[in-house]
Amino acid sequence: MHSHRYASAVELTSPLPLPCGQVLPNRVMKAALSEALADYGQSPDERIHRLYERWSAGGFGLLLTGNVMVDRDHLGEPGHLVVDDERDLPVLTTWADIAHTSGTPIWMQVNHPGRQANPIVNRASPVAPSAVKPDIAGFPRPKALTEPEIEDIIERFAATARIAQKAGFDGVQIHAAHGYLISQFLSPLVNLRTDGWGGDLGRRCRFLVEVLRRVRAATGPDFAVSVKLNSADFQRGGFTEEQSRAVVALLAGEQLDLIEISGGSLESLAMMGRPTDGSAPAAGASPREAYFLDYALRVRAAAPHIPLAVTGGFRTRAAMAAALAEGACDVIGLGRPTCLLPEAGRALSDGTDTLPTAPVSRVRTGRVSRSRMIRSLAGAVDLQWHTDQLHRLAAGREPAPERSRWRTAYRMLQRNGTDAFRRKRS
Repeated sequence: MHSHRYASAVELTSPLPLPCGQVLPNRVMKAALSEALADYGQSPDERIHRLYERWSAGGFGLLLTGNVMVDRDHLGEPGHLVVDDERDLPVLTTWADIAHTSGTPIWMQVNHPGRQANPIVNRASPVAPSAVKPDIAGFPRPKALTEPEIEDIIERFAATARIAQKAGFDGVQIHAAHGYLISQFLSPLVNLRTDGWGGDLGRRCRFLVEVLRRVRAATGPDFAVSVKLNSADFQRGGFTEEQSRAVVALLAGEQLDLIEISGGSLESLAMMGRPTDGSAPAAGASPREAYFLDYALRVRAAAPHIPLAVTGGFRTRAAMAAALAEGACDVIGLGRPTCLLPEAGRALSDGTDTLPTAPVSRVRTGRVSRSRMIRSLAGAVDLQWHTDQLHRLAAGREPAPERSRWRTAYRMLQRNGTDAFRRKRS
């Protein structure tokens, strides 16, 4: 069933059978990117359709959506989509249909921000496993979740997955990385509970396992269910690589179709290759091209029957081919390059050697880059710069690699302020 893992000539164009019975047509995945394209009711519209029309023709083996929130009172950032009931079912169905135009499967990434709920756009108080304030400027101390509230959020994940399936999506990815709520339950820095949802690693894993099982029960055996997991959160005393491997071993006993490896959080942007807490670089960041590839090699034995995806840092076809050939991963995830080249999957299969990258921001160079605040700001501007490229594609325009970072910073402030104003009036 899983002979693909040991095939002698796995290539970017090789199909990948999944445990649920689905088959990805090739090994290049358009990874999740925050589109920030919701209207002020947190609903998708024609902009998301235009964006995915470009990606559906991009030659990818899988399309992952950006963050879709399971509770409209808890958003990770302005413009986040929310699916917590069926009000947007027709638009969601069109979205899935557009992705399928070229035969590409599409999975919805489902998420709850927990204490990383953006205070600019949220009226409700943020929640977390424990009342531990994030080390992010302007973010308040969250409220510790009660057990009934935990149960409600688990059911929200299942309900969102059920709606995604009804709309025609082929699967969901449960976001358990980057410091969002599930990641918070896994972290010994954030989860200080002494009940059945915290303490040792097994109890800290309970929330993730319950979400996964509830999603699987709601959608059945033929629907793809994936997990995005941190290799580590790169914070002293936090979620470590050893703990991550133990979580993967635990997930090996579940009905899971793909594990995507990532790392970091808003407090430590390792998913962009640069932790901000002074800790070691992201696992595999150097000398390899991909940030988390070495970790993927080490974790394979923990769940040998579950395909692995690695996202972050891939830029050359040679590095992607080598990662597949050595068995480090089964799927190559591409995020930011698809903002500049939405046809990246097809370009790679046609022989393109190197994918485009954004110009390096000057704010990351020189002595000033030693400041944690400056590095964090640079990371936020970099993310917004790529989001701006997505918004151009969603408007039917072409990417603009020459776009100024200063213009992006201004747009970021403008967008956050406008969204906050409208949310407070609504």
